[in-house]
Amino acid sequence: MLSLPTPRRGLAAVTLAVTASTSFLAAAPPAGATTDLLCSAHMSTSSPRQYSTDYVLVTTARSAAVRTSARYKTTTTVHTATANSSGRATVAYRISRATKGFRVLVSVTVRRGTAVGNCATAFVPR
Repeated sequence: MLSLPTPRRGLAAVTLAVTASTSFLAAAPPAGATTDLLCSAHMSTSSPRQYSTDYVLVTTARSAAVRTSARYKTTTTVHTATANSSGRATVAYRISRATKGFRVLVSVTVRRGTAVGNCATAFVPR
């Protein structure tokens, strides 16, 4: 855990927790956009077989635009969708001959109006 010094004028110290887990970097939102939109994502199968279809299951605000980007070993594949009235979107990824054992990071960006949210998930082809 890393603690930053307490600023003058009596404001509380800011504590930054550094964990050993993998962190996901996302592009900064455009000027004027807020970053308060719910975004949660997981894969239908965390270890799909080659030549199968795996699904990114996203939960966000109703009717939000959803963009997924899967970073494979040698390429990146982008898909888009729109969340339904319950705020759920399903995005299909055909696994084909993805490198076995290589962890594929799937970054998700959701937008509704000026609100933006980011989340991520991953899978490992077998």
